[in-house]
Amino acid sequence: MLLKFRAANAVILIVLLGSTSCSAQQTRLVGGGCEGCEALLEYGSKVLAPTDTLPGFHDNEPKLKITGTVFELDGTTPAEGVIVYIYHTDRTGVYPKLGDETGWARRHGYIRGWTKTGKDGSYTFYTFRPASYPDGSEPEHIHLTVKEPDTNEYYLDDYVFDDDPLLTQRHRDNFRNRGGSGIMKVVNRDGIQTIHRDIILGMNVTDYQ
Repeated sequence: MLLKFRAANAVILIVLLGSTSCSAQQTRLVGGGCEGCEALLEYGSKVLAPTDTLPGFHDNEPKLKITGTVFELDGTTPAEGVIVYIYHTDRTGVYPKLGDETGWARRHGYIRGWTKTGKDGSYTFYTFRPASYPDGSEPEHIHLTVKEPDTNEYYLDDYVFDDDPLLTQRHRDNFRNRGGSGIMKVVNRDGIQTIHRDIILGMNVTDYQ
């Protein structure tokens, strides 16, 4: 009986340890929900790197470079292994499709890209400046989603352009500065409009801390 009791205890101990290990690997849920954020995971077999070039970059004007550094919540420590996903409209203000899209590409279109930060936390996209919606209801914008290791994907404030006449004070006041301000000043460098945005993970993000 004593041996059986010890054996039973050993089994129980193993089960408890296994349960603790599984709990430690669970994904932290932050952001308060996000329709379509799982599109970030649709990169398929693409090998992610700190730099990506979106479809249409070579054929459209004005060309646009988006660059910056992803930081931890302290605002100073570079964040490694963070996936950054963006998508935007074409020069007519629509999210263009090829007709064979699956998943969220059926809504986001094919002008989208992914980067993954290295040890220095830097990321860069080469794309072109999007147009506002055909009805002029919204300023030009680029949608942004991020995913940290062991954390679900969550959205941050869109990139918008400070020189856009459709970017009204009402729009500016409605931003929550998730991940930091997305209002970008445009600088022309070597024929490419360039915007620089450093991203602070978790800043003004629901349930982050």
